[in-house]
Amino acid sequence: MISNDDGFSFNGIKTLIKVARKYGDVVAVAPAMQQSGKGCSTTFFDPLRALKLKEEDGYTEYQVPGTPTDCVKLALDQLLGGRKPDLVLSGINHGYNYGICTLYSGTMGVVFEAAVHHLPAVAFSAEPFAPESDFNTYEPWIEKVIERVLESGLPDGICLNVNMPENAKGMKVVRTAMGRWVKEFEHRMDPRGFDYYWVTGEYRLDNPDDAETDVRAVEDGWVAVTPCRVDPTGHGVLDQISALLK
Repeated sequence: MISNDDGFSFNGIKTLIKVARKYGDVVAVAPAMQQSGKGCSTTFFDPLRALKLKEEDGYTEYQVPGTPTDCVKLALDQLLGGRKPDLVLSGINHGYNYGICTLYSGTMGVVFEAAVHHLPAVAFSAEPFAPESDFNTYEPWIEKVIERVLESGLPDGICLNVNMPENAKGMKVVRTAMGRWVKEFEHRMDPRGFDYYWVTGEYRLDNPDDAETDVRAVEDGWVAVTPCRVDPTGHGVLDQISALLK
């Protein structure tokens, strides 16, 4: 099963579908409109509809006017007719999803939801932003990851975040780069004299010299693979917090 946060008008998902069809039947369920930055958000107060756009041997395509997480939920509960995916893929996102962007990413929302359902899942992102960008050069990396995950699976509750620079020299398994966005908004005034704020932002790393992070790996020309978990519990500090609250 494949989804993304950009919809079917972007070339990233088209490339991912093309590669995935080499390995088996594919059902693609993607948002009807751009859903970047929606993270794991879910639609609660509006009905969802699924428009079947295409059906042919080994491939079915649906469009859903909701979030990426909606697409996964609806597919698993209704659209797949009880079939369980061997693998859930997300992307290819137009633009990197590394560092703290992992928390906001609709692309990652797809694989986090899949992991909740104990399904192996991989999100792919690459640098080009334009909807018509050519993603064919990334296919060998995608094939390698898909083949290894299909062969060996992933630990329960773990999904992979894969960021691919152009002309990568190899693949590295790394941590998420900790940091934060600063100077996030630009104050402007509209023609009627009312204030508004335009999202801009600059990402500042907490430790820019740490070579074992996804941001640094990509900057150094490596495909960055980061295992991510859906369990947000700080397991290492449970006793410490218990003692604090006694």
